Amino acid sequence: MENPDVQKAKAAPDLARKSAMALLAQATRIELEERWDAWPAKPSIEELRRPETGLVMLRGRIGGGGAPFNLGEATVTRATVRLGTGMVGHAYALGRDREKVRLAAVFDALWQTPEARDAVEASVLRPIARRLDEDQSRRTSEAAATKVDFFTMVRGDD
Repeated sequence: MENPDVQKAKAAPDLARKSAMALLAQATRIELEERWDAWPAKPSIEELRRPETGLVMLRGRIGGGGAPFNLGEATVTRATVRLGTGMVGHAYALGRDREKVRLAAVFDALWQTPEARDAVEASVLRPIARRLDEDQSRRTSEAAATKVDFFTMVRGDD
């Protein structure tokens, strides 16, 4: 049996990549196009799986723990690319924006390249994460502005 610390160390890159891929999936097409246009040394790109759109079944559970049921379908686009360096990148995102998903796959492949990882994190992932945090803060403050505090006063007329 493997040491738990060794297991965590092996899982860390997978978790970091999952986080990076999640940020890329939540990016807008404009964000990714701007980052790609500003990318200094563009590698050659081969599309292993051209961007394609399909449906996935969404499953739900009552109360988060009940029996699973089919909730409905969602449109998803996916793509797989290989850089000239041989690194393969994948991307999935809700919706039909094929160019967004293709660019997300390119940045996934670049993120896996040790020489480009820091640049991808600094110029692509951090700005996306910052925008998502700002959006969440704005939504939270908008919801807080509509909050109504209900309280019960006890009358002294017993």
